[in-house]
Amino acid sequence: MASDAAKSTVQKPSFGLAMVPVVLTLIILGIQIFYFGDFTPHVPLSIGIAITGLVGIKLGFKWKDIETGMLHVVHVGLPSVAILILVGMIVGVWIASGTVPTLIYYGLTILSPQIFLAAAMILCAVVSVSLGTSWGTVGTVGLALMGIGAGFDIPMYWTAGAVVSGAFFGDKVSPLSDTTNLAPAVTGVDLFSHIKNMMPTTVPAMLIGLVIYFVAGFTLIGDDSASFERITSITSTLQANFDISVWLLLPAIIVIALAVMRMPPLPSLFVGVLTGGLAAMWAQGASLYEVVTFANSGYSIQTASDEINSLLNRGGIQSMMWTISLVLIALAFGGSLEKTGCLESIIRTIMSKVRSFKGLQTSATFTSVATNLVAGDPYLSIALPGRMYAPVYRGMKYSTLNLSRATEEGGTLISPLIPWNAGGAFVVTALGLGIADGNFENLLYIPLAFACWISPVLGLLYAQLGLFSPKASDVEQAEWREKDESIAEFDDQGRITSMAEQPAQS
Repeated sequence: MASDAAKSTVQKPSFGLAMVPVVLTLIILGIQIFYFGDFTPHVPLSIGIAITGLVGIKLGFKWKDIETGMLHVVHVGLPSVAILILVGMIVGVWIASGTVPTLIYYGLTILSPQIFLAAAMILCAVVSVSLGTSWGTVGTVGLALMGIGAGFDIPMYWTAGAVVSGAFFGDKVSPLSDTTNLAPAVTGVDLFSHIKNMMPTTVPAMLIGLVIYFVAGFTLIGDDSASFERITSITSTLQANFDISVWLLLPAIIVIALAVMRMPPLPSLFVGVLTGGLAAMWAQGASLYEVVTFANSGYSIQTASDEINSLLNRGGIQSMMWTISLVLIALAFGGSLEKTGCLESIIRTIMSKVRSFKGLQTSATFTSVATNLVAGDPYLSIALPGRMYAPVYRGMKYSTLNLSRATEEGGTLISPLIPWNAGGAFVVTALGLGIADGNFENLLYIPLAFACWISPVLGLLYAQLGLFSPKASDVEQAEWREKDESIAEFDDQGRITSMAEQPAQS
């Protein structure tokens, strides 16, 4: 009884109050990045948690309740933290084993500089679909491609854009991906129907990106003789410091094979760590202690080439701690906003203005983008709008396949384009873009990740034209009634008059 009485004293925030922690946090974040020129979003997001906590206490929440909400969302995101740890280990061990140097060596000797960007996008897409993880793809194959791109004298941000485009395409359509499973789960649609419904935006976006990267390759490559000398210098240095062999690609092949066999990503990546460690001892003569050190602290080498040193001195669990701490803080901030009802209040205010399917699809997409921007968490950017908007789609008799696509595109694909988001922070760290050190030029990878932003733009265009926007079939509507799903009701002016509460995401 006392618990029920305590709950009754909790108020729902108004739109204005709900916007307070969001706006203040973005202002503090902007001052930190653009005024002080220091890309460390950790403290601004931590202050955002404190501001949200004060708003929650004003609404009648106890701090323990807010803390519980934060820890719930952190718990949901812990598999991502585990992937970060394993990717850090893989990077350090695969460099020591010669797997990454071998990939760079063969890439420089086989690939043409002119087609490199297009090939990089395709390779990352194939690997990501197989692994079901964009982060694992970026941290392994993506890292090797950054080295190849450097050998071809292609700007880092162009290579990073191609890597991100391919890797997050795979994450979006792979049935093994956690976000690809999350989007249909929260909107109540079939997984493979969801994947099929994303093809009208995904395929054209990838083709457009492929053409742009192909054209850019011929534009960016300058003096072939200078490029040839650079490639020769890098490959010679790699041969002098590593045993280069096609057999050293086995750790990567084994991980991909396990993914194709539908093994879970965490065990598959750990097998990659073990096989890489064995290869380091067998092929490169590393001791067991050195392998453990590489997995924890990263690989270290000093050669006559500064380029090789900057490319290969990286990896290890400790190299991921900047990203892991940011992910945990961002998850906690998102959890505090969700628990206090701030995000729900903002979304409900937006939904109250919706009068048509065009506006609904646009609102759902931009809500996912905004949640990514504010909360810094791709999971929350899919789960929260997916739960909140589903009854409105049902009330308008449109299939929630439209919603699952909107949340996937605004959530999964936009995540790597926001540097303080969990996805963006990982990309910046894993690819060595040096944003934290003031190399803001490398942020150009954001507009150059064409497939990631063209896909949601196409989705919005289709909604305005009424293309690829399926209405709910009789079977789907019957399933809603059978499952007792909540359905919004509207008045004569198209305004929402009632909407049953959605159950909380477990």
